[in-house]
Amino acid sequence: MDVKTKETLAIEITDETIADSEKFDDLISQTEQNIEDKKIKRVLGDGGYDDKDCFNTLDKKKIESGIKTRINASTKSRGSPYRAKCVRERQKLGGYKGWRDKYEYGKRWISESVFSAVKRIFGETVRAASINGMFREAKMKFMCYNMLLNCV
Repeated sequence: MDVKTKETLAIEITDETIADSEKFDDLISQTEQNIEDKKIKRVLGDGGYDDKDCFNTLDKKKIESGIKTRINASTKSRGSPYRAKCVRERQKLGGYKGWRDKYEYGKRWISESVFSAVKRIFGETVRAASINGMFREAKMKFMCYNMLLNCV
């Protein structure tokens, strides 16, 4: 989600067997395509994205991390120097509260608000019978929501 426009920039719909972090690269790629000549400045994400591969993607693309790291996260590299740097910075900022304020982590809730709005407007269920149809229908709901935003 773009926290300013509330527009959905990327979407991946999965079942419960797929971890959030497994779709991170796909979400970043979709977002880059959808914002065309602009650059992603910061990614806000909950602990589901606290994964070395997610941090490595951000580092490679020079995107600032707003991913919430685990409270007991290691400050050692272990495959992601950028993640370790982010963990050390969180400690330096006095923990979660200081980190949250610096990176405006509260804006992540805008995405939760958009999910809620889509459900209120288009319903929480899908009518399609096949899995692929269900995924397409859910994506269409977000596409329609984006269209509504652009009409206002």
